[in-house]
Amino acid sequence: MDVHASPAELPELQEFLASFRVRFRRPEGRSALERYTIGLLTELPNKNCDTIAQAVPGTSEQRLQEFLTNMEWDEEDLNRQRVQKMMAEATRGEGVLIIDDTGFAKQGKTSVGVARQYSGTLGKVGNCQIAVTCCYSDAQATWPVAVRLYLPQTWADDPERRRQTRVPAAVGFQTKPEIALALLDQAQAWGVPHRCIVADADYGDNPNFLAGLEARQEPYVVAVRTDFAARLRNTAASRVWRADELLQTVPRWQWRTVRWRRGTKGWLRKKFVAVRCWRVTNDGQRHEGWLLGERATRGQPEERKYFWSNLSAETTLEELASVAHRRHAIEQFHEEAKGELGWDQYQGRLWPGFHRHAVTVMLAYSFLVWLELRERHRLKWQGRRRAAFSPSASSPALVTASRPS
Repeated sequence: MDVHASPAELPELQEFLASFRVRFRRPEGRSALERYTIGLLTELPNKNCDTIAQAVPGTSEQRLQEFLTNMEWDEEDLNRQRVQKMMAEATRGEGVLIIDDTGFAKQGKTSVGVARQYSGTLGKVGNCQIAVTCCYSDAQATWPVAVRLYLPQTWADDPERRRQTRVPAAVGFQTKPEIALALLDQAQAWGVPHRCIVADADYGDNPNFLAGLEARQEPYVVAVRTDFAARLRNTAASRVWRADELLQTVPRWQWRTVRWRRGTKGWLRKKFVAVRCWRVTNDGQRHEGWLLGERATRGQPEERKYFWSNLSAETTLEELASVAHRRHAIEQFHEEAKGELGWDQYQGRLWPGFHRHAVTVMLAYSFLVWLELRERHRLKWQGRRRAAFSPSASSPALVTASRPS
């Protein structure tokens, strides 16, 4: 391996980390945090304690392993401070909180939480770990809020495996939707601003997850599957429809083309229709909301999607479609955190190590977001005068206010 980081400290990273008050008992702890973060930011083919120690001067594999597993420091408090900094310096407003999970392929059986289970990342059942994630996203930036490892029931009920991997006694079995609600509670406690919750069908089709959102008075737009049950009228005698069957009754002329974001090949657009109706739970209760349907426009391959939302009756079709497609931001975070920052390359087996690695990956990701926004802000005040019809900035109090194209 011939990739080496500079022995000098990165001034921008030092500035970013200076606002965090991480309490380490030993002075080398803060250095280990900075060196490990530098390692995650360095272009290494693999990012683990061994390869980082070889490429980053001023540290060692043993010290980095100690940082992840045995040093006394509060990774949750560091994460809280990071979120507060990002709220202050990388939040425009009108953002959403996005819930999803991601898988990490693993060999063997001893890494905490590893099991043969379905992973959307793998696209099949495989030997892997799964983490539930929560991200904030607005027109300016996307940054992660929190991550928690899913612990399968077989792990949660096995005292010996818990002891060997140092799973805290307070951590019991929770489904992924239950973990997602716990992450939302954490985001609320930290004051993360958001207009609604966005999630895929693994969460949207879970009645307990939707009930949890409604109990917390959270507005949401979530994907659902074709057999999602809804009624057109709020009466017990009215017919219960499957989502796909109900929307097939809507005349094609009522479907409207909506574009929500400019991509690399032009505007992203689909045909949408929204029907005001009531979702039906297993206990017979009915909850009013929007059933949103999506299908291809002319020239696109046919693909139908369905969403359910409890947003108000005054919400426009354009708003529903735009919010429904905000979920791509968390998929981008997963891809970049793994591909650029080595999130999926942690080789340890312990619960603390997994989460400390994840917190440091989120720290490195947030640093890159913060750095990009600062650079945009700097360039905004340089160069020739803006042309009359060029994109304009707004809200100068923010780091940047340029909307993505």
